[in-house]
Amino acid sequence: MPRPDTIIRRRNSPALLAALALYLPLFATAAQPLPDTGGKSLPTLAPLISQVTPAVVNISIKSRSAAEDNPLLRDPFFRRFFNVPDRPPQEMAAGSGVIVDAQQGIVITNHHVIKNAAQVIVTLKDRRQFPARLVGTDPATDIAVLKIDAANLTALKLGDSDQLNVGDFVVAIGNPFGLGQTVTSGIVSALGRSGLNIEGYEDFIQTDASINPGNSGGALVNLRGELVGINTAIIGPSGANVGIGFAVPVNMARAVMTQIVRFGEVKRGRLGIDFEDLAPDAATMLKLPTADGAIISTVQPDSPAEKAGLRRGDVVLAFNGRPVRSGPDLRNRLGLTPVGENIELTVYRDGRRLTVKMQIAAPQGLTAGDAQVVPQLAGLKIANIDRTTPQGARVEGVLVVGVEAGSVAAGYGLRPGDVIAAVNRQRVRNINEFLAAMRNVDRAFQMSVVRGDFVLTFTVR
Repeated sequence: MPRPDTIIRRRNSPALLAALALYLPLFATAAQPLPDTGGKSLPTLAPLISQVTPAVVNISIKSRSAAEDNPLLRDPFFRRFFNVPDRPPQEMAAGSGVIVDAQQGIVITNHHVIKNAAQVIVTLKDRRQFPARLVGTDPATDIAVLKIDAANLTALKLGDSDQLNVGDFVVAIGNPFGLGQTVTSGIVSALGRSGLNIEGYEDFIQTDASINPGNSGGALVNLRGELVGINTAIIGPSGANVGIGFAVPVNMARAVMTQIVRFGEVKRGRLGIDFEDLAPDAATMLKLPTADGAIISTVQPDSPAEKAGLRRGDVVLAFNGRPVRSGPDLRNRLGLTPVGENIELTVYRDGRRLTVKMQIAAPQGLTAGDAQVVPQLAGLKIANIDRTTPQGARVEGVLVVGVEAGSVAAGYGLRPGDVIAAVNRQRVRNINEFLAAMRNVDRAFQMSVVRGDFVLTFTVR
């Protein structure tokens, strides 16, 4: 057996000594203080962060407890007999918001942050707190608008989310897990994400900047300090960040906010077309230079689209001069255009590009018989659709004829004129089928609702 000193001598080979000579200076450098930079500042986002974070707020929600919706617990005799407190404890939640108008005190957040809120409290970065008034909300885009009465506010400048590119650096600011204002950074991972079944209109910015519960309603900011998105969702098996987060593009949020501030709601209209994605083989057959666009499958009689001359098979390439990427993209553009506004579509037909101008019309009215209430959705009144109306001949379902202000149904975003077409993917054609389907639902269920030209999905919990 060789002696230990022999083993040591054998390991100190010329190759090993050369490697040590190469790496020892690196280890020595890592252990020493950083070299003098000559007075030059190191790269940092600190100036940007100090500029934009005062515009990002924390939102605290006081909502009614489930006990308050129990009719037995509203009975004074029942409460006294079972020693139930007169005031059930309020449930607390937290989220984020962004000040976009310092003079008017306008704050944008997510609809799901303030849904069913009995009271909303906005906390600024300087720790001032203000009660907020709900100006309006749009469940279809998951955007809500609040107003606070406060002085010396800082607002974020709105950017242009259409100018974003995959790879652009972004910063996410919010209130994750109720910890307080937190800043994370990353890049734009993808654009135009849809099919997530989060809300009705989907055109999400995907980012790897860490977004966690409580970040909802917070700001996604570019390196110019401009707001480019409203953080809204995450994908993760544990409900926490795994590097895939989503934000509503600021251009969509701006359009929704403008209508809410003006009308108190988003007034979506009707063009009178059904459309779908342009498949690559269809684009090749039509000799189109691109596979982007939406192909019209139906033009409804006596609609603005028919009067303007649109036809089945036309390919919509642009909306008001801006390229249309897909069917969902066109759907989003139409859904954000208010009633009465003039639009211009660029369509491809028989080898030619045509420009077609038309005006967005109000949804067609539907007549209704005697209204009925729905026990599972307080404040909702429904009726059968009159099949003699043009839209009644096209749409099957039950008509929403009344939504009581401040009710459970209003909180989920249902409106008069909506048509409930399915419950948990089960088609319903009349009140009897709808009530039968509702008797079989669990505590949480989904409804497919036709609004104008679009089908929205509402999750009721």
